[in-house]
Amino acid sequence: MGMFDQLLHGFSIALTPENLLFVFIGVLAGTVIGILPGLGPMSAIALMIPIAYGMDPTSAIIMLAGVYYGAIFGGSTSSILLNAPGVAGTVATSFDGYPMARQGKAGKALAIAALSSFVGGTVGVIGLMAIAPSLASFAVSFGPVEYFALMILGLTAVVTLGGRNLVKGLVSAVVGVMIALVGIDSQTAIVRYTFDLPELYEGVEFLIVALGVFALAEVLVMLNRRGEGGARGGVTSLRLSGRELGRITPPTLRSSVLGFFTGVLPGAGATVASFLSYSMEKKLARDGATFGKGNPKGVAAPEAANNAAAVGSFVPLMTLGVPGSGTTAILLGALLVLGVQPGPMMLTDNPDMFWGVVASMYVGSVVLLVLNLPLIPVFAKVLNTPKAVLVPLVVVFCVVGVYGLSFSVFDLGLLAAFGAIGFLMRRNDFPAAPLILGLILGGLMETNMRRALQISGGDWSVFVSGPISASLLALALLSVTPALVRALRGHGRANRSGERERAGSAKD
Repeated sequence: MGMFDQLLHGFSIALTPENLLFVFIGVLAGTVIGILPGLGPMSAIALMIPIAYGMDPTSAIIMLAGVYYGAIFGGSTSSILLNAPGVAGTVATSFDGYPMARQGKAGKALAIAALSSFVGGTVGVIGLMAIAPSLASFAVSFGPVEYFALMILGLTAVVTLGGRNLVKGLVSAVVGVMIALVGIDSQTAIVRYTFDLPELYEGVEFLIVALGVFALAEVLVMLNRRGEGGARGGVTSLRLSGRELGRITPPTLRSSVLGFFTGVLPGAGATVASFLSYSMEKKLARDGATFGKGNPKGVAAPEAANNAAAVGSFVPLMTLGVPGSGTTAILLGALLVLGVQPGPMMLTDNPDMFWGVVASMYVGSVVLLVLNLPLIPVFAKVLNTPKAVLVPLVVVFCVVGVYGLSFSVFDLGLLAAFGAIGFLMRRNDFPAAPLILGLILGGLMETNMRRALQISGGDWSVFVSGPISASLLALALLSVTPALVRALRGHGRANRSGERERAGSAKD
């Protein structure tokens, strides 16, 4: 049976009334949970596993997959409207989405997010069905050395987003990595950087840092600006002009392809994909300087990438049985609970499930678009809420999200601390993106670096001896070079003007 016939067979499974209902339930639950900071796709899927337990395995995975990409889609709404990313994969969306909302273009930002998510999901599904089997064999060739190099590339690409100041970007990234190293060392079980506080033994939760540095810091900025009057305009229409669609189409398509290939690599996932695509578009765009100030391309690129990556992460899950992210790890657990063994034999042993899930993802993308575009005016009304109501609401949002993680008052103290850090970073022009990505990648980088050094017997040259890792590290170096040259030029100019002033004062 050819691939097209198999896909048609998949659609015949996905379009049964029962499975259509499960797609709808999955994407709706995912969207609602994604909008609420604190309940990301991992919590959502974990909550849905007991419901899925007694179901037909194919229907169950179709529903759980819907929850996954629905949550990534929903996360963009709170990122754009409140600067409170509910899901790690939508942090990059807030960089331009929130400034657009503040300019009264919330409707446009949400429409761009919806359309580019749909395109990203569609490109992901086409990629999944076309190259899943052959890509699986390439993904196997990635060892700890290659993963470490990929993480370095992801981090350096984002450091260069730190405006014109490379040093501030690097400082943010290093602080993020330092936060990631707090807790019990996974390999030696030694307690590190916890100040003897048992609450820090398990490390610092991503959500606490993200909500503190983004949402709570935004609240403090609002309070600090209270004398200036509201900076938000009314909510404009969702309609995008032909010119606007033309501007976002190339970044959306490029980011969809990049996102899909990033998602295929186990360990990379939607978050890395969204940051990589954002930094790529900032470098390629003629108006790169306006990124971070409400550029529509800065919303389209990460949204297309994270949805394509969410679909791409099913490639290693289905064809290798290797989870590409924390969320697909929970999905792997769900598959095993349902008695399905994912791996290279899945395409031959369980073709109904594989092609049914692939087809359901496409159906799910359409359902998300149909479901969300009419709801955008409702979501966008959040921005017309008076500041006196909105500020306490955002604080409650953050507190409930963080307290719901582990019912710990200590976590609320950490949230307040990261809110203060985020506020000070804003005041002193330190970018938040490198800190968040450093936190996400820090643990993975350390684990892969140590594994690589254990395998090579402590020989550091192992990182540059393989063609893939050497190429990735070279790309990382290239991504920093322009910012480094700018910094050195600026330093040289400052020195020369200082010398001139000293010479002038000596003459006097």
